[in-house]
Amino acid sequence: MKLITPLALAGLVLAVPPAKAADARADKPNILIILADDLGFGDTGAYGATRIPTPNVDQLARESLRFTDAHSTSATCTPARYALLTGQYPWRKKGTGILPGNAGLIIQPSQTTLATMLKRAGYTTGVVGKWHLGLGGPAGPDWNSEIKPGPRELGFDYSFLMPATGDRVPCVYVENQRVAGLDPKDPIQVSYDQPIGSEPTGKDHPELLKMHPSHGHDGTIINGISRIGYMSGGKAARWVDEDRADLFTQKAVAFIEANKDKPFFLYFATHDPHVPRVPHPRFVGKSGCGVRGDVIVEFDWCVGELLKTLDRLDLAQRTLVILSSDNGPVVDDGYRDGSVAHLNGHRPAGPLRGGKYSIFEGGTRIPLIIRWPQHIAPGVSDALVCHVDFLASFAALTGQKLAPGEGPDSENVLPALMGQAKTGRQELVEHARVLALRDGTWKYIEPARGPKRDANTNTELGGEPGGQLFQLNDDLGETNNLIQAQPDRTRKLSQELQSTRQRGKAAVGGTD
Repeated sequence: MKLITPLALAGLVLAVPPAKAADARADKPNILIILADDLGFGDTGAYGATRIPTPNVDQLARESLRFTDAHSTSATCTPARYALLTGQYPWRKKGTGILPGNAGLIIQPSQTTLATMLKRAGYTTGVVGKWHLGLGGPAGPDWNSEIKPGPRELGFDYSFLMPATGDRVPCVYVENQRVAGLDPKDPIQVSYDQPIGSEPTGKDHPELLKMHPSHGHDGTIINGISRIGYMSGGKAARWVDEDRADLFTQKAVAFIEANKDKPFFLYFATHDPHVPRVPHPRFVGKSGCGVRGDVIVEFDWCVGELLKTLDRLDLAQRTLVILSSDNGPVVDDGYRDGSVAHLNGHRPAGPLRGGKYSIFEGGTRIPLIIRWPQHIAPGVSDALVCHVDFLASFAALTGQKLAPGEGPDSENVLPALMGQAKTGRQELVEHARVLALRDGTWKYIEPARGPKRDANTNTELGGEPGGQLFQLNDDLGETNNLIQAQPDRTRKLSQELQSTRQRGKAAVGGTD
């Protein structure tokens, strides 16, 4: 079949009368986003890894357009996910930093999200997996009653979530606004200020641990692992880490099966390879690179199960599959799990400098693989694209135009995502402890004081008091700082970054 260009595709959708647009099944692909957690640019075979087997990701990549200059907005989880769903740089809004597990919802129900936008186009929407965007009102959720606002108020018809991260309490799942399996006679209490109830902690009872912390992570012990924060109650509802990947995959498959006859959008956010890394026993030792490698193998299995489901239900041809990661990789992120000692020559960030928490490219440059059979030709693209652009691009894909204020930082890069254009964005702001501006292959990092390396994770953070300038075409590893040799370009990019900041203040009322 002849490849359909983005303009032709948009024309097909827009040609449908408004009253029938929601029924135009053939013109709107299902959309499946698979988002890994802390998966690095170099963590899969598709991106050059040779020591960790990822056959399902690699096969998907062979059938897809694989991007080499794709980015999340941010080098950490919560802000990156905020941007993906809202089309807004997270540093523009206060409160989008890494959230505790009892935080209130940080996306306002009045904001347009990927889910609300796709619902307008007739999609059934679901989210399964890691959330970490807060739940409930400003005071946080009441875990023992209906939990709202949450995904439903943001456009998701179905949700099955872990509220924050695997290393944070509460260690329970929330399904459609209720804690799954909660016994009302055993109510949940959560605190991030001080121990609560009589639950043992890792700090006081290390003899009870099956995995010991390397820094922090010494709060309440759940399933033999101490977490950040404290909780009591909810014993019947508590998760078993080893079963999480299976359960998330089962819920995702069930959502696809239930919605196979209508357009659906599924945001499937895995926990792997985030800490604590506790793979199911069938994946233990399968990577040859320690437990971090094993949970990457587990992630690859999840990918394979979803792709098999699409094949089994005859949905592969009409499903746009997107595989990516929320930020760059980290090895020691709070537990002594042997991941550093057992890297076995594996380089999680590949040729990039830095990783999670870093303003260097290893912090935000992530894998991005996009498959839509017979519409997107397999290959490799070096177009500069970002998760923040999904909102505007998928609006164009489904024949919609965003209203003023919707996705203020999202650009329509659909031609690049479809492989019909070699370029995407011209400029992109990267976000860690400081900001950096990409302008084509030039990268300017604003001046910053403070530690150059994170003491806990041993990650290069990337701050320099005098600022930094790199030409990534010649220096992908960001080793040759050109800021003294290129004063005019430095001044220009500094002014452009400041202009972007000011434009954000006018549009959304302040920065963080």
